Amino acid sequence: MKREVMWPRLVANKFLRKTLGSNNFVTDFPGNIEGILEIPSSDQTSPRPKTIFNHRNDVHKVFVSTWNVGGIAPHDALNIEDLLDTCNNSCDIYVIGFQEIVPLRASNVLGSEKSKISMKWNSLIRGALNKKIHSREHEQNNHLQDSVKNAKNGKSIESSIPQEFQCIISKQMVGIMISVWVRNDLRPFIKHPSVSCVGCGIMSCLGNKGAVSVRFQLHGTNLCFVCSHLASGGREGDEKYRNSDVAEIFSRTSFPRGPLLDLPRKILDHDQVIFLGDLNYRISLPEATTRLLTYREEWNALQENDQLRMELRDGQIFQGWQEGIIKFAPTYKYYPNSDSYYGCLEGIKGEKRRAPAWCDRVIWYGVGLKQHEYSRSELKLSDHRPVKAIFTAEVGVTQTLKGFQRFFLSDRFERITSHFELSDSTDEILCKGRSSLQM
Repeated sequence: MKREVMWPRLVANKFLRKTLGSNNFVTDFPGNIEGILEIPSSDQTSPRPKTIFNHRNDVHKVFVSTWNVGGIAPHDALNIEDLLDTCNNSCDIYVIGFQEIVPLRASNVLGSEKSKISMKWNSLIRGALNKKIHSREHEQNNHLQDSVKNAKNGKSIESSIPQEFQCIISKQMVGIMISVWVRNDLRPFIKHPSVSCVGCGIMSCLGNKGAVSVRFQLHGTNLCFVCSHLASGGREGDEKYRNSDVAEIFSRTSFPRGPLLDLPRKILDHDQVIFLGDLNYRISLPEATTRLLTYREEWNALQENDQLRMELRDGQIFQGWQEGIIKFAPTYKYYPNSDSYYGCLEGIKGEKRRAPAWCDRVIWYGVGLKQHEYSRSELKLSDHRPVKAIFTAEVGVTQTLKGFQRFFLSDRFERITSHFELSDSTDEILCKGRSSLQM
């Protein structure tokens, strides 16, 4: 009976474009959603003019990836280290986007979210990002004993294991999912995390297509990440539907202004924006020509006719956006668990032909972002190959005199000074284990 009551309500909310609260997302820190900046920073407790004590720019490495997994649930042995590139790079922030984490059938589009699948993906991400620290703990064989003890006391086993990276935001809308992970020492500087979901699918409102956007403030810089799945179709003119989806996402995505009404509401109001996903833009060439150029690896010739490239160059919807140089093969459409593009195998009757295309993309907007890598992964779970990019993000750190005053009166300052000793004979401050105080 309860299910019969829930379904009409869920369907009505989706058709009426009723959105969930901006704080309705999964996080490792549910009791501290707004975050606490533990050292001097922008003074946001008062709208009065601030006395600037110091200003500098910090640079952080940001990893971004997108993967359409074709409605296939991950198996326990799936190794996503290649996707996250953890063996070759170590970043401060990881943003992982997925499309079609569930099959896009009516029960999934109209019903409640299948959180079990997103939890499985997050578990794989957690394991890959924290593999090194888990290996060290396993060698010492200490964390297992603590985990069992905590489990008996009713605490989470996972939360009792030391984590180098933890999840600050994870959000799912039907098949679209985005998950944001940060290094532990960076988390205290993150504030005002929130999400906004826009459905552009069936009836221009359901979530089989659309975007899940997340934003947060890192020091004094507002970052926004948009994970999207745009309209499909390889016929001439179908790119207009994708452009229309983007316009809807830019128009309808909205974030809270914050307690002082000084936070950006719209996507393009943020300082730095990264747009990722299965954008579904195709190559405007005959199928046979596209296949031939793909076989010859003539990427420049293909990119000259790529719909997204043309939109970035000449269009209006992505004016001011940038994309890195593509030096990898088209990521769609493959036979699953194969290196063969769809439609190139003989003897398969009745299958729809799909010309190869760079459907999966990462583009960016704003000042202070610099891309250092743009490539694809070779995971073969679905008919798409994942795409990944590494950026450096330059963020402003503003410290105020009042912020320092609060810091020296804070509990954190007391914790730091507890590591010092005062010598009675020389009145010198001696530090236990460190020769200088870093703030």
